[in-house]
Amino acid sequence: ENQGCAECHSRAGTDLGFSLPVDEWLQDLHSQSAANVRFLTMYEGSDVQGRRSAETRYVNVKDYGIFPLPPDPGKPHFGPGYRLDFPETEGNCAACHTPAAAVNSPVGTDPRGLGGTAAEGVSCDFCHKVWEVKLNPSTGLPHPNAPGVLSLVFRRPHEGHQFFAGPYDDVAPGEDTFAPVQRESRFCAACHFGVFWDTVVYNSFGEWLESPYSKPGLGKTCQDCHMPPLGNTYCARPDKGGIPRDPATVFSHRMPGAGDAELLRNALTLSLAATRERDRVTARVTVTNDLTGHHVPTDSPLRQVILLVEAAAADGRAARLIEGPVLPAWCGSKKDEPGHYAGLPGKSYAKILEEIWTRISPSGAYWNPTRVVSDNRLAAFASDISTYTFACPDSEAVEVRARLIFRRAFIELMEVKGWDAPDIPMEEGRVFLPRQVRRVGNR
Repeated sequence: ENQGCAECHSRAGTDLGFSLPVDEWLQDLHSQSAANVRFLTMYEGSDVQGRRSAETRYVNVKDYGIFPLPPDPGKPHFGPGYRLDFPETEGNCAACHTPAAAVNSPVGTDPRGLGGTAAEGVSCDFCHKVWEVKLNPSTGLPHPNAPGVLSLVFRRPHEGHQFFAGPYDDVAPGEDTFAPVQRESRFCAACHFGVFWDTVVYNSFGEWLESPYSKPGLGKTCQDCHMPPLGNTYCARPDKGGIPRDPATVFSHRMPGAGDAELLRNALTLSLAATRERDRVTARVTVTNDLTGHHVPTDSPLRQVILLVEAAAADGRAARLIEGPVLPAWCGSKKDEPGHYAGLPGKSYAKILEEIWTRISPSGAYWNPTRVVSDNRLAAFASDISTYTFACPDSEAVEVRARLIFRRAFIELMEVKGWDAPDIPMEEGRVFLPRQVRRVGNR
């Protein structure tokens, strides 16, 4: 916005009845990537109040060398942080989160406390100077250890001139230039694929690449779902030279993602069936990823989709689970506290990392060596079926309920960091089973 883009690409101060790219980008989390409190507190190793955990302790063992220890239980702890583990280096976090600042120093930029245009996150001027994405020809993916700006090719104008790469092939010769990559999923690859210590952590681009969505015929790109046209006919103000275009070619810059409730409600399909036989009720739940071109959830290994299944009598009494899966401890182990679901009937879909040296799991500190201990996320067009049997007297009516919720991070990490990221409801199913009436025959 501060780069001058708003002058032509925002409706602010006008009576236009439609949004323009800058208006939409300001609602997009890309515009907030440099100020994202979850990112910054994970980088710093602090909570939202600025209280910082102690720096990581190390031990030197003759046979193994130097390796880290878990946090000291005798000291206050406000969650992990990159700078706790690597206090002498900036890392490559800025290569994706603050790319305008990092473009000339991808592994030497501290993302904290930036100002000016560098603080605008993934901005207009950054994206519209991307000319190409460097991919490994043998995999179709970015090279490992080359996130963000390390995998992007930029074009810079001569002094006194500008340069903008965009998706339109009808632009007149000049400072606006057609770049085919701006229409393609690989444009997103550099920041949505990340390998750390040989472990693939971020992989929404790779998941899309392996899915039917990347194949000819289905033909769904990242932009098709995350930049859908809104029906606007202009991408620039008419009084600034904007020309009317086919609305199907004017792509939204709001780019909804993991924080968008509407997008999440249309990510998965839940199907619930329930039957009863005497004093037992059986629920069969099918969760299908029939609406998303990558795994759900994707990217950050902190994310989870939680399936909760319950059966209750008319007075609200919960039926006892006899058989079926229950939610793991990392779904919240503080019994009877809101959002703590460990031990309740259901499943959680997530990629779970374990730090190799400290054995901390689940972990979001993937800047340390980690391994994947489990990954049951739902790939494109994959289904998961689970069955639950409850004890319910046949003389009582029962309602069976199944619901999917999206959680941004493990609840106990959110609590220690002080993050305010409420669960987002995704799907819900209910089945009502009337009480069974036993008929008594005449003698």
